[in-house]
Amino acid sequence: MDGQLVPVRGVGSLGGTLIALATGYGLARFDFPGRNAIFACVVGSFLIPIALLTLPLYLLFSALGMVDTPWAMLIPCLINPFSVYLAKVYTEATIPYELLEAARIDGAGELRIFFSIVLRMMTTGGATVFLLAFVNTWNAFFLPLTVLRGKENWTLNLGLYNWTGTRLESGIDLTGLVLTGALLSIVPMAIMMVAMRRYWRTGVTLGALK
Repeated sequence: MDGQLVPVRGVGSLGGTLIALATGYGLARFDFPGRNAIFACVVGSFLIPIALLTLPLYLLFSALGMVDTPWAMLIPCLINPFSVYLAKVYTEATIPYELLEAARIDGAGELRIFFSIVLRMMTTGGATVFLLAFVNTWNAFFLPLTVLRGKENWTLNLGLYNWTGTRLESGIDLTGLVLTGALLSIVPMAIMMVAMRRYWRTGVTLGALK
């Protein structure tokens, strides 16, 4: 249970972070028609509760034949409007126009600027976006409950929920196991918090040096 989806969550959170940073950078440092309208849509979309999107996502994945597959969890991880908003705000505060223009004058292409300069300067923001995305994906409940059917694909939250239902149906008290599972469920997030700490420290130090 949940073993197959653990790497999916990590890959989804990492891919979603990269997409969010690229989108936020584009909205913050490129001037193109409709930019303000796109940003307004981004802000409006992350105000919509995920519970309201569960049924439309289920219908979409059902039509594509992705129900009860890791893709049903991976694809939603890649798109997070709130992460795009954070990336845009952090780009505006961290990446100066003059640095980008200097890199373009030196002959650097846009992809090289993004991967060689922008991502390195956005370490702190990227770490924050990744951690929030990972926590949000790890704690997801309604979407996995809807799109995952087989027990072998269940997340830890769904397993704990099933144990609670087993208690009501069979009369077996699994409260101890549920509480233990709930406690263990925060271990990966704690590990991730400790692992990402050095990136925050690096970003704060870089900002102080500037």
